[in-house]
Amino acid sequence: MSESVKMPALGESVTEGTVTRWLKAVGDTVEVDEPLLEVSTDKVDTEIPSPVAGTIEKILVEEDEDADVGADLVVIGDGSGSEGAGSDDSGADAEEAPAEEAPAEEAPAEEAPAAEASAPSAEEAPEKESEQSAQSSGGGSGAASGEEVTMPALGESVTEGTVTRWLKAVGESVEVDEPLLEVSTDKVDTEIPSPVAGTVLEIRVEEDEDAEVGSVLAIVGDSSGAPAADEKPAAPAPKAEEEPAEKEAPKAAEEPAEKEAPKAEEKPAAPKAPEQKTQEPSAPAAAPAPKAADSVSGAESSGYVTPLVRKMATEAGVDLATVSGTGLGGRIRKQDVQQAIDAQKSAASAPAASAAPAAAAAPAQVEVSPLRGTEEKMSRVRKVTAKRMMESLHGQAQLTTAVEVDMTRVAKLRGKAKDAFAQREGAKLTFLPFIMQAAIEALKTYPKVNASIDEDLIKYAASENIGMAADTDRGLVVPVIKNSGDLNLAGLARQIGDLGARAKNNKLTPDDLQGATFTITNTGSGGALWDTPIVPNPQVGILGCGTIVKRPAVVQNAEGDDSIAVRSMMYLFLSYDHRLVDGGDAARFLSFMKKRLEEGAFEAELGL
Repeated sequence: MSESVKMPALGESVTEGTVTRWLKAVGDTVEVDEPLLEVSTDKVDTEIPSPVAGTIEKILVEEDEDADVGADLVVIGDGSGSEGAGSDDSGADAEEAPAEEAPAEEAPAEEAPAAEASAPSAEEAPEKESEQSAQSSGGGSGAASGEEVTMPALGESVTEGTVTRWLKAVGESVEVDEPLLEVSTDKVDTEIPSPVAGTVLEIRVEEDEDAEVGSVLAIVGDSSGAPAADEKPAAPAPKAEEEPAEKEAPKAAEEPAEKEAPKAEEKPAAPKAPEQKTQEPSAPAAAPAPKAADSVSGAESSGYVTPLVRKMATEAGVDLATVSGTGLGGRIRKQDVQQAIDAQKSAASAPAASAAPAAAAAPAQVEVSPLRGTEEKMSRVRKVTAKRMMESLHGQAQLTTAVEVDMTRVAKLRGKAKDAFAQREGAKLTFLPFIMQAAIEALKTYPKVNASIDEDLIKYAASENIGMAADTDRGLVVPVIKNSGDLNLAGLARQIGDLGARAKNNKLTPDDLQGATFTITNTGSGGALWDTPIVPNPQVGILGCGTIVKRPAVVQNAEGDDSIAVRSMMYLFLSYDHRLVDGGDAARFLSFMKKRLEEGAFEAELGL
C-alpha cells in the first residue's frame, strides 16, 4: 500500500514552500523520521523527515518548484509502484490488459521476455502514462460531481467581486473552513473559506475575473473526479529525460528487466553537482567547505540558492558571489542575504561619518523602485477608489479651510501618560485619539458637518461614525469607528489601534468599512504639513491632520504680555461640501477644535 507525504505546516503564516533538494531518489528506501527532502520558505530552511518507511515510488514536486502546505510531495510504498524500478516494465499495459496477468503467474520463466515485449523502450512508457492521464482526467472532468462553492454576500451593497487569487488548484484537497480563494470587492479584500472538505474538481472563475454574488466559483467533491490528480505524477518523467545524468535513460531502455541495477545507478545524487556548478557561477564563493558539502550529497557545493533568496538579493543589488552561506552545506539563506544588505548600508554610511569632505563629493545612493519602467494592472481597490473619488469630486462643491493649532499642552500630557496608559489600556496613546475626541465634540455641536444630502433633503446623522483613512500595501481603506460619540479617550485609542492593525493585515470585514458619517485622514503621519482631502460621498466633511512640528510662536502670558517660545504646532484642515456647509460653518467647527486641543483638558481621562 502506498502513502503520500504532504508538505507540512512550517509556521503560522507560511502557506507554501520551495523544494530545494531531494535527499532520496525514486527507488531508494527510506526509514521513519529519516530526512527525505529539504524545503525553503520565507521564514526557514529545513529538512522534512519521512513519516513512513518504504521505497520512493513517485516524486510529485521537483526541485526548485513550489508546493502549498498540505500538497502531496512524494509517494512512498513497497516499491511495486516505483517509477525508477525495473518492476514498472508495463504499468500501463497491466491496466489495459489485466487478462495477461494470469499467464505471467503460471509461467514465471517467461516474465522477462513479456516485460521486454510490453515495454520496448523507456521513452514509450511516459507517453503511455501521459495518454492514460489525459484519458482519465478527461473522463473525470466529465463525470465530476461535488458541492458548488458560490460567491457569498460580502456586504449590504456589494453585488459582485473579483477573484484575485486561488489558494488551491484543481486536484488539491481542502478542509472545511480552509481558505480556498481571495476575493476583492469595492469594500474589502477577503479570503473565501471552503464550505466542505474534499478535492477541488473544477474552477469556474479564473483569477482577475468578476463574479456576481451567488454565482458558482468552484466545485469541491470526491477526489475521484479531480482531473489534476492524474496529471501531476506525469511531470517527473519528462524531468528525468531533461536531467543532465543522461546515462539513466539509456540504461532503463536497454535493461528493463534488471530490477536492482537501476536503483544502484539512480541513487547517487552526485552527478547533479557538476552540472549545477556549471549553471551557478557563484559556486566558488558560496561553498567555503566543499568537503563537508560533498559528504552530505555533493549538491550543496554548487552554492544553490532558493528562488526567494535569489529574488531578495537581486532586488537589493547584492552579488551572491560575495555572500557566505550559513545553511546546510554552505547554502545561502535569507538571513545571509539580509546580513549582506545590512553590511552594505553600514558601509555606505560609515565613510560619510568619518570623512566628511569625501562624502560631500560622492553622490547619494538612490534606491530605485522595482516598479520603475514597468506596467501593472489596476487592483480592484485602486479602481474603486479612483471611481469613487471622481464621482465625489464632480458631484460636490468642495473646498478646504484650515487653522493652526498649538498642540504643546496635549504633547506634554501625552508624554507624561503614554507609558502608564499603554499598560493600563493595552493601546498606544498617539495624538490621533485627542484629535478625534475634539472632532466628535465639534460634530455634536455643529451637526451640519455630520450630515448628508439626499436630493432636496438634509439628513442629520443620529450618531458620530468616524471613518479613519488608513494607508495599506493594497491601497487606501477607511475602517469605521461606529458610535464613536459614546467612547472616551481610551476607547477611541483601542479602536484606532485595532482597526489600524487589521487594515494593515487585511483582516477587515465588510461591516468594518461601512456607515461612516464623517472621515479623518492623518496625512501628517507621512510628514505632510497640510492637504486638501476629497470628501467621500455621501458625507459632507473630511478632517485632515498635518504633522506636528516645533517652531517659534507668539504666546501670551496671564498678564497679557506677548513673548516668543518654541511650541508644537499643527495644521487642521477641513474639506467640505459647499452645497450644505458654508465657510462660516467650517470656521466655527475648526475653531471649536482648536480651542479644545489648545486647552488640553484631558487630565481626568488620562488619570493625571
